[in-house]
Amino acid sequence: MAYPKAMAFPVSGSGRGVLRAQYFFHFGVMGIVLPYFNLYCYHIGLTGFEIGVVSALRSVALVLFSLTWSTLADRYAARKPIYILCLFVSTAIWSLYLFTVDFWAISAITLLYGVFYSPVISFLEAFTMDALAGEKTHYGSIRAWGSASFIGVVVLMGKVIDLLGVEIILVLVLVGAGLQSAASLKLPEVRHPKGPPLSLFPKILLKKKVMVFLGCAFLMLVSHGAYYGFFSIHLEALGYSKTFIGFAWALASLSEIAVMIRSKALFERFALQRVLRFSFLTAALRWGCLIFFQSAWTLLLSQCLHAVTYGAFHMASILYMDTLAPEEAKTVGQAANNAVTYGLGLMVGLFLAGILYAPIGVKGLFAISAGIALAARILFQISGS
Repeated sequence: MAYPKAMAFPVSGSGRGVLRAQYFFHFGVMGIVLPYFNLYCYHIGLTGFEIGVVSALRSVALVLFSLTWSTLADRYAARKPIYILCLFVSTAIWSLYLFTVDFWAISAITLLYGVFYSPVISFLEAFTMDALAGEKTHYGSIRAWGSASFIGVVVLMGKVIDLLGVEIILVLVLVGAGLQSAASLKLPEVRHPKGPPLSLFPKILLKKKVMVFLGCAFLMLVSHGAYYGFFSIHLEALGYSKTFIGFAWALASLSEIAVMIRSKALFERFALQRVLRFSFLTAALRWGCLIFFQSAWTLLLSQCLHAVTYGAFHMASILYMDTLAPEEAKTVGQAANNAVTYGLGLMVGLFLAGILYAPIGVKGLFAISAGIALAARILFQISGS
């Protein structure tokens, strides 16, 4: 059965401004939650095991519920109202953290929060693809606002916490989420037809090209587990200061922004599949280099490869999934991409790195990471993608 296409035309400058604001607030909030929420949990007396459970609940919610919401959004052509609902409800749920320090209560709040917050980024990516219409190569210049916000917040939050105490984390997340929720009311409208019956959505994701891409993207994020889990520990073991470690992470994010700003030129020159293949290969090179690099300048040079392994890969993934998903399932496509990669893939990567760190050491982890990224490159190549 054929389904009518969405109304595809670029939104105005004000519409793009709203999208930039959504990315800015979303990743600003992430810049507080990812580095500092576990620190807050530690300061209120949660054990390491309890903090791990809370972190795992966030990942589980992302994998399970983002696809559920996205399927409903596409089936009933209700992406914008569901997006707004999820933002406002998740913000209200976050406020409950202010009233308890009990582990079980925090776990329940985290799971309930994840139910509503899990689809936000995949909805936002789908909004942006629709809003850009025939100008989708401009995606990076909009997404870069999120990366810039993340860097600024991560750098400033340490000083803010020193001045105001760790409890300020909850308040600032609430403020940021509230601003994102309010701004979402101004999102541009894109008309969508209703999608197919709910029973047909799994078939959309089980197409060969979609499965191969998601499998390779999953491996790519699994390969990042050692980096996100143990890169800072590796640098400290080499004798580098906290200042150097912070600069190394900031340099990676800056390189990511640089390639996002130039996304139009990148994707006008190179096909999406070629960018993806190059990203897999660059990841294998990057992790392999960390086995041998020890000097400051070589380590910082390897961090610049983040422009490819995250920046170019992420943009190409969003755009490629947009080409693979039919018009009536664009939100589901982006949700599947996000859930399989940054949900399941990164969760598996961090879990494996945690298990293997003691027996094989950090260099062994990076060697395995390089092999996993190379396997993704080979699989993507032989599949004909």
